[in-house]
Amino acid sequence: MAKETSVVSGESFDNVKKKGVATHISPEFPGWYADVSWPGEAHIYKMEKIIFQGKSEFQELLVFESSRHGKVAILDGYIQLTENDEFAYQEMLTHLALCSIPNPNKVLLVGGGDGGILREISRHSSVEHIDICEIDKMVIDVYKKFFPDIAVGYEDPRVHVHITDGITFIDSVPEGTYDAIILDAFQPMGPIAEVLADNSFLESVAKALRPGGVLSAPADSLWHKNFVIADTIQNCKKIFKGSVNYAWTSVPTYASGVIGFMLCSTEGPPVNFKHPINLLNPEQNGVAKGPPKFYNSEIHAAAFCLPSFVVKVIDPKRY
Repeated sequence: MAKETSVVSGESFDNVKKKGVATHISPEFPGWYADVSWPGEAHIYKMEKIIFQGKSEFQELLVFESSRHGKVAILDGYIQLTENDEFAYQEMLTHLALCSIPNPNKVLLVGGGDGGILREISRHSSVEHIDICEIDKMVIDVYKKFFPDIAVGYEDPRVHVHITDGITFIDSVPEGTYDAIILDAFQPMGPIAEVLADNSFLESVAKALRPGGVLSAPADSLWHKNFVIADTIQNCKKIFKGSVNYAWTSVPTYASGVIGFMLCSTEGPPVNFKHPINLLNPEQNGVAKGPPKFYNSEIHAAAFCLPSFVVKVIDPKRY
């Protein structure tokens, strides 16, 4: 059984996040895990039992059984997924990209060691080759053992696993290798903004894509106090000369209940992310056990409908 600690009154947000272990928000709530996603805000989950806690050379991973959300995975103190709603994020991050281009053939996933994105990619029969770069083999092993319905993506024979750093891998591939690259290795509430501001990295991603190839990545929640998506969009437009769009969807587990996505395409055949053209066949689900639970063509289009206050930030000329 993993050792539990308490959040000491007055302890800094950074210190709490660095612990990466099960925490209580107060002595009055023993056995509850506090996911301190943003400063001043926490989501708490009743822990029935801790299933796994381990630390690799890269990070710490905690898995526990919750009372309402099924099994929950915590990576370095940040909630990664719950069995209750993981499909919303996995399906949208995947299909907003792959359903926007005709017949994707070769796909790269950076991160995504849980296997859920692989599960979703497997629904696309046109895909012949899937590379995944996951730096930490412990992550893959833990998800295969404790989340088999998510890690089922690894059973697809088209999947090729590379235990390596994704950035280094992208730099090494020939120009124009992939139809789509999906980034799932970064925290959307923090470092992802830094990654999407790194021109050298974005240039490597764009180079690895074919003309008209697409990038899908998690992005800032539109409810985040320090919402920086306008800067992210402008920076992506410097590199991706096709189209650049922000989308969003609801995932109850995440802070604010909302997650954003950046969808970008390289110069070449035009990509209109707002109108899917490569529709999923409900009879072809790859290694997934049944059709998508969240994604459909209508919610794809709706994901790009933005609240007025977001449009004002992204496109102030309209106001």
